[in-house]
Amino acid sequence: MTATIPEIVTPTTLDGYLEVLTRAVFQAGVSWKQIAARWDAYGRAFDGFDVARVAAFTDADVARVLETDGLLRSPRKVQATIRNARTLLELDSEYRGFRAYLRSFKDYHAAAKSLKKRFAFMGEMNAWYFLFRVGEPVPRFESWVTPIPGTHPRMREMVELARKQGRSPERP
Repeated sequence: MTATIPEIVTPTTLDGYLEVLTRAVFQAGVSWKQIAARWDAYGRAFDGFDVARVAAFTDADVARVLETDGLLRSPRKVQATIRNARTLLELDSEYRGFRAYLRSFKDYHAAAKSLKKRFAFMGEMNAWYFLFRVGEPVPRFESWVTPIPGTHPRMREMVELARKQGRSPERP
């Protein structure tokens, strides 16, 4: 793997889903290289992405995270990560498993709509990125990205890497 290109993962715990969500949140508007170079610091700041611990973060924890060496400091993104941890716990409980929640939708569009509504910092690009990274079915990149302004070279690299590895969750 090229260090800056995120690969497909198969989360086995909520912590794994939180890590992918958090990466989506912090990558928004920032180069993937910047985030990849600092990813270990994010893991330390968010207690190894332990969902229960992050969901219980207080204002003092937010201040601590913002002071962590190596992080790009964004109070809004730290708060979004805490909110997303809480949402993961709620959905996991409600659906008897977060994967069951993800698979409860009739199609990608319904899943993306729910993600965008329930999770912080989750726009169209992050919803597709998240579902792609955790191996859930997504539309083929070339058709999905057409109405989204820009060329999205990093997303293309991620898709090409997954295709090369035979791990792309894209559907026609």
